[in-house]
Amino acid sequence: MRRVDAGEANVAESVRAELFARLREQETSVAPEQIARALAALGHAQPARATHTDLHTAFLANVLANKGTVELARDRGAAVQAIGRYLYQRFRTHKLVAGNDPRLAAMPWRDGGVLPRFGAAENGDSAALSYARLGVAETGAIVTYTGRANPGRNNLLPEDHLVLINREDVVSTLEDAWARIRHDTAASGWPRGIQFIAGPSSTADVEAQLVMGAHGPRRWHVILVGDTPAEVLAQASGGVGATS
Repeated sequence: MRRVDAGEANVAESVRAELFARLREQETSVAPEQIARALAALGHAQPARATHTDLHTAFLANVLANKGTVELARDRGAAVQAIGRYLYQRFRTHKLVAGNDPRLAAMPWRDGGVLPRFGAAENGDSAALSYARLGVAETGAIVTYTGRANPGRNNLLPEDHLVLINREDVVSTLEDAWARIRHDTAASGWPRGIQFIAGPSSTADVEAQLVMGAHGPRRWHVILVGDTPAEVLAQASGGVGATS
């Protein structure tokens, strides 16, 4: 092991002190007003153009483009039935894990024979259900607020991630989404976490081969709840990855 004598140690300490002094000088050399003017001069970027003129068509089309699957449900009862069909077709079961979100607790689970376990996902849970706070048409992403009532691991651990999103909670752009988030949190405060999810887990790290489910759910199924015309789904999907 190389020994450091006192002279070398003093030089290193001197260099370190000089470096920190310069950093502190930089911190105070720019006035807040100057920073504000520089930020204002940057302006605001124009939002991306939607792939469809209809908000919900664009949202569903981008969910499909992100390798998700989509479905329409006219109300909560139809949503539960859709969940039941999905679980049985995929796993021959009606069981899944769901967060303690009051909206999930109030679902008419008996209508579809679904047996939810409320809480956090564990190893071995095949499917989890989330109720999204927002959907973003621009990107096909859904937004969830995570915390004690909505464990973030439910969105990441199981093989299949199912998402309910109300029709009226779909917004056009990411800027609109953040405006809604700021409005939601103005009175209640910020949640433990905010997750933007835009598709199942995928990676091409190994030999540039696309692998689904490498770091999270292998499948991502989004159910749009509300009175949405069937033509919207047909236009979004072209018959691929969608059910009604």
